[in-house]
Amino acid sequence: MRVKIEKSEANGIAIAPPSKSIAHRLLIACALASGKSEVAGISDSEDMLATLDCIKALGVEVAKDGDVVRLNPNADKQKPNRKIADKDCQSNAETNDKNNPECKAVFDCRESGSTLRFFIPVASVFFEKSEFVGSKRLLERGVDVYKNALGDNGVKVDSDSEKIIVSSSLRAGEYTLDGNVSSQYVSGLMFALPLLDGDSKIIVREPVESRAYIDMTIDVLKKAGIYIAEIERNVFYIKGAQRYRSGKYAVEGDWSNGAMLLAFDELGGSVQVVGLDKNSVQGDKVCRDIFKKLDDKNAVVDLANCPDLAPIAFVVAAVKNGATFLGTRRLKIKESDRAAAMAQELKKFGIEVDVHENDVVVHKNDIKTPLCDIWGHNDHRIVMACSVLLSMTGGYIDGAEAVKKSFPNFFETIGKLGVKYEIE
Repeated sequence: MRVKIEKSEANGIAIAPPSKSIAHRLLIACALASGKSEVAGISDSEDMLATLDCIKALGVEVAKDGDVVRLNPNADKQKPNRKIADKDCQSNAETNDKNNPECKAVFDCRESGSTLRFFIPVASVFFEKSEFVGSKRLLERGVDVYKNALGDNGVKVDSDSEKIIVSSSLRAGEYTLDGNVSSQYVSGLMFALPLLDGDSKIIVREPVESRAYIDMTIDVLKKAGIYIAEIERNVFYIKGAQRYRSGKYAVEGDWSNGAMLLAFDELGGSVQVVGLDKNSVQGDKVCRDIFKKLDDKNAVVDLANCPDLAPIAFVVAAVKNGATFLGTRRLKIKESDRAAAMAQELKKFGIEVDVHENDVVVHKNDIKTPLCDIWGHNDHRIVMACSVLLSMTGGYIDGAEAVKKSFPNFFETIGKLGVKYEIE
């Protein structure tokens, strides 16, 4: 999808989209409960649809009415360590090969890294063998952390360019993970381990990045009746035989995507975003502080705990005074190599960007109208960030359909704020 964006100023009030990160977590917690649950504030983004598909693969009945999802777990199919072949593969009848004695549960994660990393441990609680599929880019990102951590505890994780196969049942024990790759691996284990009979421990090696996302998982689990104790810094004790509590939940506004709208204020507009909780556990609520810091010359900003803010932070820095960004190593393993991709696209605006191993320098220069199309790199955050910048210059962005991953009505939202655009 190619979108023409005219030079235009954004003004008005926008409603923040629901938090994708919290929605993933609430849906999974409800899927693991024994009773019926309801979650309001679920968008039709590709990532949400991926998680809902994987929940169905667990044997949970799912009904979506607007932004409300109702879940009805089947108690017979929610028994830990059940071997799927014992039930003739009935839990996932549409995708399983019933004629295969090694019948496996199949989970299609599309392009959602969160879905993949959350569900691998969960699936190994319920199924002896599971297969995970998804986009080429998702599978390229890999799950090496699980290969090591789960392998040490008897779960085999094999992967190739087309699939990831998880074999054997998850068992209680001690799990050690590196903290500078993705917090999603820690969260995945936190979902699964409380269901097992024995107690477990998760040790996260320093440095720990995106700690706020671990805290978010613990917060959601607590609401669902699951308790995790941090017995020392980044060491978590998980009591076994806990049971998830069903209930009614609502997803709060998303600071990650809300930052895209708030950035218009930094570009000369006047936009108020409602639905954002100042007391949220979301780590990306620091976006306002980062934008303010970028007013300073020679600003240095650490993104290690909020990597999803990188694209829009680079844009704001380019408009203001430039900046040096630290903790950018993990941008390589996102939907695109985000640092390199943003450097490529910002150059079209006349902005030079230096990309190093774990830092990015955005240089100050006059913003120019791109002479060629901006490319979205199949990355929703790059599309949104560059679209915000195009509102200052005018121009075209190709591959804009990537916004469907997290913010399907992004262009409609900015259009209501006064940004003139046309989908070609």
